[in-house]
Amino acid sequence: MKPVLVLVDQATADRSVPRSTDALLTLARRIGPPTAVLCGPPDPSAIVALGRYGATTIATIARPELAEHPAAARVELLTHLVRRDAPAAVLIASDRLGQEIAARLAARLGSGLISDAVDLRRDVDGPVAVQSALLGAYRVESRVTAGVPVLTIRTDAVEPLPAPVQPSVRRVDIGFPAGVRAVRRIARRPGGTEVSGDLATAAIVVAGGRGLGSQESFALVGALAEALHGTAGGSHAATELGWCPRREQIDQLGTIVHPRLYLALGISGSVRHRAAMQHAETIVAIDRNPAAPIFDLADLGVVGDVHRVVPELLAEISRRKATR
Repeated sequence: MKPVLVLVDQATADRSVPRSTDALLTLARRIGPPTAVLCGPPDPSAIVALGRYGATTIATIARPELAEHPAAARVELLTHLVRRDAPAAVLIASDRLGQEIAARLAARLGSGLISDAVDLRRDVDGPVAVQSALLGAYRVESRVTAGVPVLTIRTDAVEPLPAPVQPSVRRVDIGFPAGVRAVRRIARRPGGTEVSGDLATAAIVVAGGRGLGSQESFALVGALAEALHGTAGGSHAATELGWCPRREQIDQLGTIVHPRLYLALGISGSVRHRAAMQHAETIVAIDRNPAAPIFDLADLGVVGDVHRVVPELLAEISRRKATR
């Protein structure tokens, strides 16, 4: 049976294997034995974590180009592995970097690309990708007909299921071409505090907007995200006011999210913002304006002052955690 290449996402600050990779490995097992492509040194804890979710093989590489040029270097690495191993498919998390890598890889290989799949199943003619359309009203099934299928996965829609194995580790030794090595980072400018998780693949997102009123009040977003083990974000207005980093902006020009739970705090709901979060499974909105457009999308709307509602919500979360 042909292997399935899974690009390991190591975007977290501690370089641990995140939930998104567990979800990719869960889907990969349906169509073939997963090969986890680990873009870094073979850390023992990462190897154990990848084996827990069924990675039969771990292909590792430690080269400075992977950090300096994350998209270009990973495209080179995956291209090398596809041509060497002839896999059944390549699975990549559907975040901003993953979408770029997938598009470039498909163009390099001359392969078909399917984006934002929520499920996969095996078929005699190749893997079938399932996509959610029109806010989940339809499910579309597609198959790549040219080359090795390159698939980006909405990992928030996949429940990771363990299938422990003892993986074998293979070190990959390739030379990156001059086009990858020529670019050098000459400066780095912090955009704010570190993100607790990747926004595009987060299962829970808490976002704040102009209605919070100040930078100090915007701290409620981070506090609620932490209490729910979610990821914080902000509207275009909040970003322009300097309350949250640009990389946490949720709109058509920022990050598009597909969480299971989306909480909007003080966000009126512009067209550009709604277009980026309308595919959330459950939407909860808190705003003092009962005519705010965000309520047209919300499954639960709370008309009230976020400065009073959110602290009460945090207190209730704390009480429930204490009684477990």
